Amino acid sequence: MTVNSVPPHREACAAAEAACEVIELLELLWERGRDAVSSAPVSASQLRVLYILEREEGINLRTLASQLGSAPSSVSRLCDRLEAVGFVERAPSQVSRRELELRLTPPARDYLHDLRAQREEVLVQVISAMKPSARKALAAGLTGFRTAAGYGSAAQGGPQSDGTAVRSA
Repeated sequence: MTVNSVPPHREACAAAEAACEVIELLELLWERGRDAVSSAPVSASQLRVLYILEREEGINLRTLASQLGSAPSSVSRLCDRLEAVGFVERAPSQVSRRELELRLTPPARDYLHDLRAQREEVLVQVISAMKPSARKALAAGLTGFRTAAGYGSAAQGGPQSDGTAVRSA
């Protein structure tokens, strides 16, 4: 019988701490590039709105607010700012005349495409500097994380949290 010297909970806590550090590093790396993608950079909250609208084209403000866990008035102000930079448009709902549908504009789609390309470039630079064994371990760990979070494995090409499909390497 083998004795595990580190309790699973401690291992999970250590892994969570490491993941938080990596997330913060990614935020710093990506923040540098966000301004370069567009003359109208968006905040993290506005970016979440863009991701949701990309995934669920034509939802109304109440549904968007529910998904963000925010008050409709706050989300309306977020959408006002996104509309002012030309990233969101409101249109009458085809289901109810009393509702407005929220849609991304072509410049918003271009922004998201360019942002993802810039982020991927940063990731490729960093991951390329890793040892092959570390890259393999990273891929396996991220696949396990996605599966545990309910998003399937990267090889399955399921949706990411931002609504895009995962490309397998």
